[in-house]
Amino acid sequence: MKKLLYIFGFLLFSNFSFAQELNAQVQINYQSLGGSNLQLYRTLEKSLKDFINNTSWTGKKLQNFEKIKCSFAIVLTEKTGNNFKGTLVVQSVRPVYQSQYDSPILNINDTNFSFEYVENQNMIFNERQFSGKNLIDVVSFYVYLILGYDADTFQMKSGTPWFDKAMKITQNSQNQNYPGWSQIEGPRTRGSLIAAILAEQNSTLRNFYYNYHRIGLDNLAKADQIATKQLIASEILKLKFYETIFQMNYPFNIFIDSKKDEIFNIFNSGNNGSVNMNELKQLMNTFSPKDSDSKWNKWN
Repeated sequence: MKKLLYIFGFLLFSNFSFAQELNAQVQINYQSLGGSNLQLYRTLEKSLKDFINNTSWTGKKLQNFEKIKCSFAIVLTEKTGNNFKGTLVVQSVRPVYQSQYDSPILNINDTNFSFEYVENQNMIFNERQFSGKNLIDVVSFYVYLILGYDADTFQMKSGTPWFDKAMKITQNSQNQNYPGWSQIEGPRTRGSLIAAILAEQNSTLRNFYYNYHRIGLDNLAKADQIATKQLIASEILKLKFYETIFQMNYPFNIFIDSKKDEIFNIFNSGNNGSVNMNELKQLMNTFSPKDSDSKWNKWN
């Protein structure tokens, strides 16, 4: 985060048009499975990377520097024939204007991930129906989640069309004998996540993503940071709205997991002007009490 404190003038964005295609890295960890067919996992890794990066998700063709940097890390834990189980970690970042700093946007660990895969199978996304094997569906769901969150940081609630597509994927995937889709399964399924993102009660959080990033972080490279820090602090304090409900709010939990290090570093320089640090510290201690000693109580 200290990179935020210096100006390198590396990234410039024409009219702040947001990137809507991906520059994804894919990693498959198969160590716990054993076996000798390593080519299977290498093929899966390459096929997924090509699928994510070469599919036209939005209909726009962008320069490489405009694309969203993200990663999909799959840890395989079980294999029965062509059926696999494991976890999927999805992360994405967003560049900050006039800096070399990438701000973390998403950090999601999906522990209810299973799919069928046959080596060299075609990977084609059809938004009208379930694929039948779940791999394409789960990955496509998170692609649209990445696109939606990224868009929300550049224009107020402009991620809605992509969130709607993620919702459509969950609807197509209901009752398909693959776990992790139905809201009935619990508050941390893919279905519960997208429903919560689009719910009216999360308008405050979605508005926060725009104000915090576009009006806040994108101005933090200026010589006088005090006014920007005050704005960022005021936006964080608006999240008091979630003070009594945040534990059951999956999108809010994702926000905390993704942003807590960044928020700590922004206000850890000691040059915070008239920001009410006691109020900010109290709120962050509420939202992330496990980080009290390592982060929030270190603020002056």
